Amino acid sequence: MRMILMGPPGAGKGTQAKFVADHFGIPAISTGDIFRFNVSEGTPLGVEAKKYMDAGEYVPDEVTNLMVRNRIDEDDAKPGFLLDGYPRTLAQVEELDGMVKFTGHELDAVVVLTADADELVARLLQRAQVEGRADDTEDVIRRRQEVYAEQTEPLIEVYRDRGLLVEIDGMGDVDDVTGRIFAALDAVRQS
Repeated sequence: MRMILMGPPGAGKGTQAKFVADHFGIPAISTGDIFRFNVSEGTPLGVEAKKYMDAGEYVPDEVTNLMVRNRIDEDDAKPGFLLDGYPRTLAQVEELDGMVKFTGHELDAVVVLTADADELVARLLQRAQVEGRADDTEDVIRRRQEVYAEQTEPLIEVYRDRGLLVEIDGMGDVDDVTGRIFAALDAVRQS
């Protein structure tokens, strides 16, 4: 299974990615996790990424594309992968198309978690307190939502037109959302 998990910041992508990846026996590849690791280690990529992340902006495509290309080339991603946080722009969709085509495969599904914007802000502010994420202020969170609406929401139509889109209500109990995702993906695999 080669899939993308999309949704606005705070929709539960990271939580659901772990369950879905485990279910299908594929790695969950999160650009956010890779960025945070590099920031904490103080790598050149981390220093560059931190400037954008602190402002609530997307890290430039050239940095993100290289990172994703390297990661999906690793052995554990040969049977499949789940991308969380990538692609985020139309240019990244084209880049990913090339990466996947190069391996002789294609995407199986694009799952989009939908959620109420104000509920997401409340979730993220709560997470910021619990996890000590100083960069998650309300202004930065709202800016991330704006950036998502401007740059990432158009991707939903691209994948809908390709017949890959699976929309899932991301609100409610984690287990309920996971169940909705599994049911939808099982239907995709059987079709």
